[in-house]
Amino acid sequence: MTDELHGSGGAVEPTHGPGPTTRRRQLGFGLLALRRATGLSAEEAGKRAGVSKATVSRYETGTGNVRWNQVDQLCRVYGATDEEREALVELAKTSKVTDGWWVPVASSLPSALSMLIALENEAARLSQFTASVVPGLLQTSRYARAIKATPGYDLPPARVETFLDTRMRRQALLDQQHSPQYRVVLDEAVLRRNVGGPEVMAEQLDFLLERGTSPGISLQILPFDKGAHSAALTGFMIIGAQDPSFDVIYTETVSGSLFLERQEERKDYSASFDYLSSEALSTLPSAEMIAEARKKHLKV
Repeated sequence: MTDELHGSGGAVEPTHGPGPTTRRRQLGFGLLALRRATGLSAEEAGKRAGVSKATVSRYETGTGNVRWNQVDQLCRVYGATDEEREALVELAKTSKVTDGWWVPVASSLPSALSMLIALENEAARLSQFTASVVPGLLQTSRYARAIKATPGYDLPPARVETFLDTRMRRQALLDQQHSPQYRVVLDEAVLRRNVGGPEVMAEQLDFLLERGTSPGISLQILPFDKGAHSAALTGFMIIGAQDPSFDVIYTETVSGSLFLERQEERKDYSASFDYLSSEALSTLPSAEMIAEARKKHLKV
């Protein structure tokens, strides 16, 4: 990355340990490795442990709450050592989210959104590229509302209000004591695309200028004259864990959201982000381009 933040020290090191979602994923990887070592299918492992195949699969993918006694039984079925079993049971006991603001409303949120919020709140760093619209963590309420008013969403008014409230509450992440370092690369098209009209765009671009000066936030613009590389990419976010081997790539498609975790996927997306940020303007020229785009919207 070509700006001052990146050059002055890299990722911010948080002072807290891994959160519940990360612990569930660690637990899942551990159980999957043990089962594969035995050669058992998920169905057979479940039968021997007295749980369903679905439970075995759910634990291995790190989704949903976990019962430590079932994890203990699975470990015994797999012939885990006492040390392995005790470590995984401890992960199971501490893997439940209880204090996140989103927990009381999780049942009303899409499962992918609940997972995204949990991962964001446990991240040490976030690296995001977007080629179409301002990312949710940097949207104003009016800009977000204008997006939801476009054809294809068709949400009832009550759902729209829930969506907006959730989006605004997500943004508090960037103002927490241990907020992740947030590196953002926006394609120039994001600045030029008229969402909600000139006043909404002016307000949104003002907000980008304000957030771009916040500690821990780096905002760059990838200009049109830098070529077509960004046109071949959909937006994505690298959700960086304290242990890089637990980084997650989040991306959205027309048919839904994806969480990518394979090592080669991490490598490819990390290389793509590094290339995009190296091609993008540094922070000060980026702010100048945002300010220039704001003026043009108001002249419309």
